[in-house]
Amino acid sequence: MRSLLRIRCTSPAAAVIAAALLLALTVGSRSSFGLFVGPLNTATMLGAATIGLALAIGQLAWGASQPLCGVLAQRFGVARVIAAGGALAALGIALVPLASDSASLIAALALGGAAGAAAGGAPLLMGAVAQRVAVERRALALGVVSAGSSAGQLVLAPAIALAIAFIGWRGALFALALLALAAVPLARAFASRPAEHGRRDEAPRAAPTVPHALRDANYWYVTAGFFVCGFHVTFLTTHMPGVIELCGLPAGLSGIWLAVVGACNIASSLGSGWLMQRVPMKALLGSLYALRAAGVLLFLALPKTPSTLLAFALWMGLTYMGTLPPTTGLIAKLYGARNVATLMGITTAVHQVGSFLGAWLGGLEVERSGSFDLVWYLDAALALAAAAIHVPIRERDPVDAPAPRPQWSAAPQAAG
Repeated sequence: MRSLLRIRCTSPAAAVIAAALLLALTVGSRSSFGLFVGPLNTATMLGAATIGLALAIGQLAWGASQPLCGVLAQRFGVARVIAAGGALAALGIALVPLASDSASLIAALALGGAAGAAAGGAPLLMGAVAQRVAVERRALALGVVSAGSSAGQLVLAPAIALAIAFIGWRGALFALALLALAAVPLARAFASRPAEHGRRDEAPRAAPTVPHALRDANYWYVTAGFFVCGFHVTFLTTHMPGVIELCGLPAGLSGIWLAVVGACNIASSLGSGWLMQRVPMKALLGSLYALRAAGVLLFLALPKTPSTLLAFALWMGLTYMGTLPPTTGLIAKLYGARNVATLMGITTAVHQVGSFLGAWLGGLEVERSGSFDLVWYLDAALALAAAAIHVPIRERDPVDAPAPRPQWSAAPQAAG
């Protein structure tokens, strides 16, 4: 019975579900930190720029630790890395309410960011799922995992907004710290080694090595697009509550806005996984970035009413987490599933440089000018550039797909 339970807990389906839940916890928590900017500023008087810088460094730590998490997972196993990351992430979040100056706030957010990458970083989880799921089911599995992150934002954003209202921002952060500990039991789904998929008489095609991928322009085109994704998503999740406040709209709209984005992200992630099997992934990515740019420019042109804000949340939600499955899928297709954790770790590190700039520049601009207009236009320009940079990518057949069977001649061989 114990062995049967272990098989079920470590099956590919269990890994997909656990990865979706872990991304729900980590992404939902991170995307809701913008709700704490105002209360933190009121309590500490550090200023929006300083708090924005601290949040940006947390994003940078999240990205910088991703390649290291991949290396540690190869050495010690994915399950151990996730469990340790969950415990350390809980500690980092719990230290934020205790921070009284910029140095302690930066240290707490950096610890939480780096540990959160181990507990629920997309490269680690997507790589683990890609290795455990057969090639023909990989696109849908990656879409389900990405949808989990969106569900986390849908559930946690309004829950955290309510928690701040009823138990205060410090109590809400302590509750988030306890929630981070859920990574420890969920890590068990990754306790087994990845299974080999395919027929025994069909050897997989040789995948390029990581150094080869790093010399390939296609890899850096995909990575450059994901840099823009980081800038865009973090700017929105960090500063949209401030945008709503500047528009003179109720503060409660912030939690609703994030929840609508999260709900639409679920459909976007699942739809992206479905489309990956039917259209070229580079075309899907280029279209998503172009739609983001159009959404930002429309938002800037329209009057800022609750209806406009919710329509903007709908548009952004249908485009912004939809980039994760095809980015991961394209890297797996070009360079093999076994290289996904390492290569996506590097790609996500670059993504988090974009996240750093989105959080930091937003805080600098609003403190300098009292508005976010300059950063909005920069965001739209970057999204258009990301759409264009996917055009020259050469999308090939999956390198780890089963190789075709040799066609043997029907003529009898001569006797030796």
